[in-house]
Amino acid sequence: MKLTLPTAITLSRIALIPIFVMVFYLPFAWSNLAAATLFALASVSDWVDGYLARVLKQESSFGAFLDPVADKLMVVVAIILLVQTHPSIYIAIPSVIIVIREISISALREWMAELGDRASVKVSFIGKAKTVAQLFSLSLMIYAEPVEGLPVFEIGLGFYYLAAIFTIVSMFIYLRAAWPVIKKNS
Repeated sequence: MKLTLPTAITLSRIALIPIFVMVFYLPFAWSNLAAATLFALASVSDWVDGYLARVLKQESSFGAFLDPVADKLMVVVAIILLVQTHPSIYIAIPSVIIVIREISISALREWMAELGDRASVKVSFIGKAKTVAQLFSLSLMIYAEPVEGLPVFEIGLGFYYLAAIFTIVSMFIYLRAAWPVIKKNS
């Protein structure tokens, strides 16, 4: 297997996870800014690797498999850190919704791929909107400090709830699309 630039970017996103965790827990005033910046860079790299794969014609089945795995790893780690740092039902409920959906839809996609019908559960617009809301909200919540009087954490939490709503809607869209195959193969 030849390592392409898009795949290298995806792998670097995975390698960034332990660094992100270390920076998140550093006992310095600037650590939340550094952690939020690392998370935001990882989020942007998700778009960059997909764009480069298309433009450079370096799309691969390994890259298509690895990209969503890298995304979910980074998101789930960020969610765990935030729930641990802010142990509240208001953080836990949307977090549980998001993690359940990510695991369920990933498993569904894998199963559909085994059946040769992965196209039924392709990423939809609402799935992309969910990802943008999720990544934006997590970046704000990781930063958490007010800026010019703006309650950054609370704004992030509002977007987090929006991401949870998009998460539920997109899960139903994927399940509805896959339902004929599920019914046929159960």
